[in-house]
Amino acid sequence: MGRDTIAEIITSIRNADMDKKGTVRIASTNITENIVKILLREGFIENVRKHRASKKCFLVLTLRHRRNRKGPYRTVLKRISRPGLRIYSNHQRIPRILGGMGIVILSTSRGIMTDREARLEGIGGEILCYIW
Repeated sequence: MGRDTIAEIITSIRNADMDKKGTVRIASTNITENIVKILLREGFIENVRKHRASKKCFLVLTLRHRRNRKGPYRTVLKRISRPGLRIYSNHQRIPRILGGMGIVILSTSRGIMTDREARLEGIGGEILCYIW
């Protein structure tokens, strides 16, 4: 049975957010790097650095903190498509999360992208997760 790397990323970030930790270490793969780039660009995480330990590469994510409170932002991450049940959508039926405040991460034929980018390019794909 294979590993679901996307679910591992989401669970690691969610657990670190609930424990009010500042950093998270996740395994580095092409899919995780693309998802982390989207999270960084959209402002859900503050910083990313690559770390190599014993022939394995890891990504160390710094979670975004509130200015007036000590804990990180409450980020809701929800896995939609999973290995046992793939969920696909065309560009017209991509859901809008909180009226456009959240993002949908899709795996398309042109790579992993957000819902806004997919609508602009007019392509659909597999809905990986919702984030708000």
